[in-house]
Amino acid sequence: MMMVISCLVAQVGNGEQLKDKELSRLLSKYAAHDEPGIQYIVVDKSSTVYSHSVGLSNVEKDIVLDASQTMAAFSMTKTLTAIAVLQLVEQNKINLDNKVTEYVTHPYDPNITIQHLLNHTSGIPNPIPLKWVHLAREHDDFDEQFELNKVLNEHSTLDFKPGERYKYNNIGYWLLGRVIKSVSGIEYLEYMSEHLFQPLNLSSNEIGFQIYDKNNHAKGYLKKWSFMGLFGRFFVDPKMLSENERGWVHIKNVYLNGPSFGGAIGTAGAFSKILQDLLSTESMLLEQRTKQLLYQQQMLNSGTEIDMTLGWHMAELDGTNYYYKEGGGAGFHCEMRIYPKKGLASVIMSNRTSFNSRKILSELDIRFVENEI
Repeated sequence: MMMVISCLVAQVGNGEQLKDKELSRLLSKYAAHDEPGIQYIVVDKSSTVYSHSVGLSNVEKDIVLDASQTMAAFSMTKTLTAIAVLQLVEQNKINLDNKVTEYVTHPYDPNITIQHLLNHTSGIPNPIPLKWVHLAREHDDFDEQFELNKVLNEHSTLDFKPGERYKYNNIGYWLLGRVIKSVSGIEYLEYMSEHLFQPLNLSSNEIGFQIYDKNNHAKGYLKKWSFMGLFGRFFVDPKMLSENERGWVHIKNVYLNGPSFGGAIGTAGAFSKILQDLLSTESMLLEQRTKQLLYQQQMLNSGTEIDMTLGWHMAELDGTNYYYKEGGGAGFHCEMRIYPKKGLASVIMSNRTSFNSRKILSELDIRFVENEI
């Protein structure tokens, strides 16, 4: 009997070793040792199932990327903003059906609600936000409200009536950040630190909205011989682009003008801790009933369902439903997913602009989703 058990244990161990080797091989395929890198992590509600980093955080100096180095998360921030809004819903400080004008002013249809902003059905226009950034070194002189007002004035006409259609939107989540400030009485960044990061014991060198340590923040890159590499200067301010490093254009450290739609900076591990909390039945962030709102599929005025919740997009992998949020911008691309029925979540982050996170993450995650962990 003991021999049979020993053989089974050995088989399981060998199987895990083979899986680890296969995952390492795949990650190295998408980020060679001399290219910008990848952080990848898979977790269940209480532990890390798998974690691996490959490639470089600094191409010029051949600095290897590891799990401790931060990267820009861009639109993954939107899910964190949605969690913050739902916390205030729990406290009866916000009602999803309330009009946004009860909290902040805007030039659009006064019937736009908090829910419309969360599920991207407000009809607010969505211009490409390539220039809604400023250099990190300019941050001390930055005025967020001034920049928001400028954007609202330049893009003040709705594309459609609220609830009529789905259209991805950045301005709506920028407004949600101002709603959080208005309702909580503190700045959005302060709220996120106190009510999302601190409860999970996440330090400022793991996640935040500014680069805590320049030496521990990966450099963002753009492939020189790519469309954006060749024509990027026509789309973004040239002052954002730096020197060429062995075929990669380094993009200088920037902050988004609207932190609540895409300003978070952190490690894959830090984001995975937020996902672990959402998987837990004893969440530090949301009560169980409120958590269900985060996963509730949304509908248009017509009753047509959309592949969107109040903070996630919806998709399927090998017959398993999952919720995801992708983020990408100047020098970085990332995605996080949660598979509630499998009790798993994953995060992938890369310090390169052109990175097919959807395809790559599916290819990696399938090795965990296929089996009950």
